[in-house]
Amino acid sequence: MAPKHPDPPRHGRTGRPIDSSRLDEVVARARQVADERAAGYREQALKLYPWVCGRCAREFTHANLRELTVHHKDMDHDNNPPDGSNWELLCLYCHDNEHQRHEEHLAALAAGRGGARPGERAATTTHRPFADLSALLKKPE
Repeated sequence: MAPKHPDPPRHGRTGRPIDSSRLDEVVARARQVADERAAGYREQALKLYPWVCGRCAREFTHANLRELTVHHKDMDHDNNPPDGSNWELLCLYCHDNEHQRHEEHLAALAAGRGGARPGERAATTTHRPFADLSALLKKPE
């Protein structure tokens, strides 16, 4: 018995088959444009900054330069000023850690736990639950 091929995906509203080859073309083009954009600012950043991770201070040479990445401080990959003010060079590990911290921050905001944005200080509390504790602990005379 020949294997059964799944039906092509269908549009949610119209029910017509979706032309996945067109979708594949759009995705491939978007990836190509993103790669070209990344190559441009990466090359600029490597010319502007020393080849050192901005977090762990690991130094890089031509032999391991592929492990040094460009991090966008504001997380906007389209914000690429020519002076490099939105970039910092990070090793793969520190870059992953930075994005993980950002994701955790966004999750905390979504859960209503608040917290400071990256680079900002968290608000301090003003409530002092133990302010009068010493008076309560004094023995009555």
